[in-house]
Amino acid sequence: MRRRNRRRVRFNFDETYFKPRGIPLSSLMETKITDEELETLRLRYIENLDQQSAAEKMGISQSQYQRDISAVLEKITRALIEGNAISISKKKPE
Repeated sequence: MRRRNRRRVRFNFDETYFKPRGIPLSSLMETKITDEELETLRLRYIENLDQQSAAEKMGISQSQYQRDISAVLEKITRALIEGNAISISKKKPE
């Protein structure tokens, strides 16, 4: 298996959890996403960059960016539908 390249993240995400209101975090299932995954969403939907431009900013190929954004959208969609907490963590360098 190929080693995964570290993506460039140019935004500091201060929040670490999002969860349904009124339910203690300790009683919720947790969906984990990394700051890299959140950066893919920020570039596409907040900065309104096309996939090629966003991939270049992150230092990855357009096809890898497409796989990354599809994966994180699936994770977040599943968390919202299932009522899970979403945990955002910094990716450790490999």
